[in-house]
Amino acid sequence: MATIVLFHHVQGLTPGVQAMAAELRAEGHTVHPVDLFAGKLPRDLEAGILLANKVGEDKIQQRVDKLFKNLPDELVYIGTSWGAALAQQCAQQRPGALGVVLLESFVDLDAEWSFGPWPTAVPVQIHGMDNDPFFAGEGDLDAAERFVNDQGEGLAELFTYPGDQHLFTDSSLPSHDPQARALVMERVKKFLADI
Repeated sequence: MATIVLFHHVQGLTPGVQAMAAELRAEGHTVHPVDLFAGKLPRDLEAGILLANKVGEDKIQQRVDKLFKNLPDELVYIGTSWGAALAQQCAQQRPGALGVVLLESFVDLDAEWSFGPWPTAVPVQIHGMDNDPFFAGEGDLDAAERFVNDQGEGLAELFTYPGDQHLFTDSSLPSHDPQARALVMERVKKFLADI
């Protein structure tokens, strides 16, 4: 069973993110959801971005580092949207990553703001909607497709779902797509079982 660090999106550690943690715990995994907003739950994406900027990168990094003091190096990172970028950064820059699941976001390895090269033999799953204005519209999907092709079979997987919702994997938000989320979770559980 995996030890998982779960990063929330810009609307905070919502009941939907907590439900995902509970579902993975029910599979026998140890899950550590990180509350980077100290309990605040912004009402929408715009408010969440404002809060993330207000909290600031330094404070967010301090909160992440505090969690890692009590955890082993061998971790699986899972994140949604803004949190997926944090999960990807950890997977690429912290030693010991066993795997990473990126929901509704992917940072291009060739971008100026990228986190460096992909670590050898660290498997990854990437999930997003094919018409999501952020994931598809801002280039994450194209970058993920190139990345998966470069990684070769077995190490990187990309799954797309029909629709245009962002944060469709959060069961507590209006953007939630129950059918797509169920398929995401089925694939994530298989990924974790194979690590």
